[in-house]
This record gives sequence, C-alpha cells and structure tokens, in this order.
Amino acid sequence: MRTHIEAGRQAMVSDDLRETRVMSAVVSLVDSLLDDFDVVDLLTELTERCAELLDVASAGFLLADPLHRLHLVAATSEQTRDIELFQLQAEEGPCIECYRTGEPVLVADLSAQVDRWPRFAPAATDAGFAAVQALPMRAAGVVLGALNLFDTRPGGLSEADLLVAQTLAHIACVAVLQEHPPTLATVVSPLRSTLIGRVFVEQAKGFVSEVLGVSMDEAFRLLRTYSWTRGEHLTDVARRLMRDRYTRPELIRSLKELAKGPPVRRRHD
Repeated sequence: MRTHIEAGRQAMVSDDLRETRVMSAVVSLVDSLLDDFDVVDLLTELTERCAELLDVASAGFLLADPLHRLHLVAATSEQTRDIELFQLQAEEGPCIECYRTGEPVLVADLSAQVDRWPRFAPAATDAGFAAVQALPMRAAGVVLGALNLFDTRPGGLSEADLLVAQTLAHIACVAVLQEHPPTLATVVSPLRSTLIGRVFVEQAKGFVSEVLGVSMDEAFRLLRTYSWTRGEHLTDVARRLMRDRYTRPELIRSLKELAKGPPVRRRHD
C-alpha cells in the first residue's frame, strides 16, 4: 500500500515539475515577444523547446508565402532540416497535408503510411524517424504554416502534450505576425503593436520627466510635439529614446529646445 502511495506522490511531483517547465518556457517566450527579437531565432528556440518539453527527437517549422508555398524557417537539427526539405520537394507528407487541410496530422507509425506518402514515408523511416505529428499554425481562420514534431520511437502524443504543442504553435503565429504586420493586420498585429508601443511611450515619459525635471504630462507633450515636427510616429520616437544610446543625447537636446519654446500644435495634413 505504501509503495502505491509513494508512486502516486512521485507521479504528482513529476507532473508538477513538468507543468512548471512548460509555464516557464511559455513565460520566457512571451517575454521575448515583448522585446525586440529576430523571428527566425525565436522560431528556432521554439523548436528546441518543443523537443525538450514534449520529449520528441526534433521539430521544425514550415511557413507559407503569399502564393501558399511552404518554406522551412527553423529546425532543431540538420537531419530534421533535410527531411523537411525532402517533404517540400516531394510535395507530400504530414506538414503539407496539415497546411492544406488546416487540421492536425498525427502519425504514430510512419512505416504504415507508405500508401499515403509513397516517397516521404520511406525517406523519413530511412532517416531514423518512426512517428510524426503536424500541427497547424492558425490565426483568424488562416493557416500560416505548420509545426512538425518528429520522433525516433513509434507512438503518439498525449492530450496534454498536444495542448502544449498547439500553444507553442500559437506563440509562433504571434511572433510571425508581429514581425510582418501586413499579415492579418485587421486582427492580431494592430492590437499587439498598440499595447507594446504604449509601454515604450510610458517608459519614455518617465525618462524625459526625470531628465528634464518636468511633469509626466509635459514630458508626454514634448514627445508628441517632437514626433509631429519630425513626421515620425510617437512610438518610434519613444522606442529610439529608450533603446538607442547613440542618438539619445541629440534627441534630449531637441526636447530641451522644445521645452523652452511656445507650445506647438499638430499640423494636420
């Protein structure tokens, strides 16, 4: 009886540790989205997190261009890269099927899929892969690409693992949309851009207020006036002030000059 209780406790501890790892990974990735980032680097990190958290051999991301052609953007290994590229060349495989249908493609045993994918299945098996799961990267009803999870052992993912994988795929969608605002601009990008831009503006207001010894309202007015007179976006000015230490002194001098003069009203085009 004690053995069963102890085993149950160990299982609960293991589940708690895994949940903590998953949440830590998600928080870390979301933190990256709130800062300046390189989308390819972030997607590469996402594939690494997928392999680590889901206990699979490797992972890769394929994204579609405006002509609906898929391209490899990240993979955890050269072996994965090669089989992903082969999939694209053969124009068959789980990721392509996932992208075309917008539905997950879950394959627990690749050796049994030769009729389904006569070129891809043998090539993947020869490369050492035994199972693959493909999950759609979807935003506002549009499929942007797919996340591929490869394993060297036959078998599928649990419901919990699939949820984790889909969550990471969603994070990848947000990263791509933030990097390329025109994509699905009416849904995701403006909201994120506005919220993140607002953070920079608030930081810049506090910085200007402290440096020039003015109120927060006056600091905000000066930043807006500067942006108007230069024809720049307010958020771009705030971002540069907080991030570019080389141009910051000149920007501060310009704000000081504006503070000495009369208030400037925005000139509408």
